[in-house]
Amino acid sequence: MLAFITWTADPIIAHLGPLTLRWYGLLFMSGFVIGTFVLSHIYKSERVSPRWVDVITIYMLIGTVVGARLGHCLFYDPQYYLAHPLDILKIWEGGLASHGATIGILLACWLFARNNKFDYLWVLDRIVIVVAIGGALIRLGNLMNSEIVGQPTDKPWAFVFPRDTEHLQPAQSGQPLPAGAVFVETTRQPDGSLTVATHPASYTPTATTKIAVPRHPTQLYESLFCIALLIVLYTMWNRTKERTPRGQLFGLFVVLLFTQRFLGEYLKEDQGDWDRKMLAITHMNLGQLLSLPLILVGIWVLIRAGKNPDNPYGYAPRDLEDDVPQPNKAISAK
Repeated sequence: MLAFITWTADPIIAHLGPLTLRWYGLLFMSGFVIGTFVLSHIYKSERVSPRWVDVITIYMLIGTVVGARLGHCLFYDPQYYLAHPLDILKIWEGGLASHGATIGILLACWLFARNNKFDYLWVLDRIVIVVAIGGALIRLGNLMNSEIVGQPTDKPWAFVFPRDTEHLQPAQSGQPLPAGAVFVETTRQPDGSLTVATHPASYTPTATTKIAVPRHPTQLYESLFCIALLIVLYTMWNRTKERTPRGQLFGLFVVLLFTQRFLGEYLKEDQGDWDRKMLAITHMNLGQLLSLPLILVGIWVLIRAGKNPDNPYGYAPRDLEDDVPQPNKAISAK
């Protein structure tokens, strides 16, 4: 049996002069770096020039960042950001939403397809394989930030998150420490960084002492799910490649990912006041409400996958040979 894991990892890797290198940023960008290699392999396997990978990566990067930021601001805290619109630009303060990123990616792929004569669903069917990689790495970034934590649990694989100050519980003198929990003392440094000290049950709590209890590591659950989804999608593509039914991979990705997201929300702590308001009104939190229309879209696409007799597999420029240097005519004449 596993023991509870006390997760005190520092989200900062290093300070490089005025710059701060964070695990989240490194993992976020690693998704794009790894994704370019995987997408290049996919494109070359289907005789599509890998030069298109550089183009679509730019579209994807902009669409993901802008969509995720706007999604966080407008979905999870609209009252504040509508009153302080310039704060939307302060992306370094954190706040990215996966549903907003999804909308941004869909729009970015549509623009790429329209501008470069690709079939929209053909693009989506391939890009979701890469998105699964990014999703797995981003959730690991959330873990390094000790954010998007799960609800308390007594499961042996539970994580204790002393750095998640939003969900620390008050310590009461004389009250026994729950199993696996630790006492926490936090100090905010002049530079804004947070110093966290953990103490065992023998510690005598003070007026500022909090308690961190074991919780579901929902970031790991979602990361592992994305890895499993990656394996499924890549295996399906590898069997059919250019004869992949149009919309099949995209539809399956959306249905499975957002079904998992809908169910996984039952294990998560709420994501703020707006999330709690939605839960009180609809008995579903915002993540669940935003997932439902995407699940329905995915089902619709999946039902229709490959059934267009005029375009069963989608289309893309089969221009790989354009990147191959042509032999010198004078030499070939000899």
